[in-house]
Amino acid sequence: MNKELHRIHVDVKTAYLDNQSAPDANRYVFAYTITITNTGSTPARLMTRHWIITDANNRVQEVHGEGVVGEQPYLIPGMSFEYTSGAMIETPVGSMRGSYQLVADDGTYFDAEIPPFSLSIPRTLH
Repeated sequence: MNKELHRIHVDVKTAYLDNQSAPDANRYVFAYTITITNTGSTPARLMTRHWIITDANNRVQEVHGEGVVGEQPYLIPGMSFEYTSGAMIETPVGSMRGSYQLVADDGTYFDAEIPPFSLSIPRTLH
C-alpha cells in the first residue's frame, strides 16, 4: 500500500458537559469534536469506527459501528469532515483512542489511527 495515496489526519477537541454530568452518580459526560482530513492523494470513504474509552479506574468500553454520526463521509484529497459526538465515563478523567476504517477509490481498505486524547473535567489535569 502506498502511504502517500492513503493518508488521513484526525484532529480532536474535547469539552466537559457539566449540565449533562452527575458527579454524585459517577456520571461524567464529554463532547468531542473530530475533524477528519484526507491528506492523501486518492478519495476515500469512511466505513466504520472503533473506539476504546478508558476511565481512571481502567474500566474499558469498546465501541464498533458504521460510519460516524449516521454518515459515511466521502473525502476527496484535501477535504475535511467535522462532527461532534459524546462519551460518558464514571470518573472525572479518562481517555479515548481508536481508528477509522476507510476504503479508497482504488479499492484499498486502510485504517486511520485516532491518537489518544484526554477526557477531563476542568482543573483536574495540570
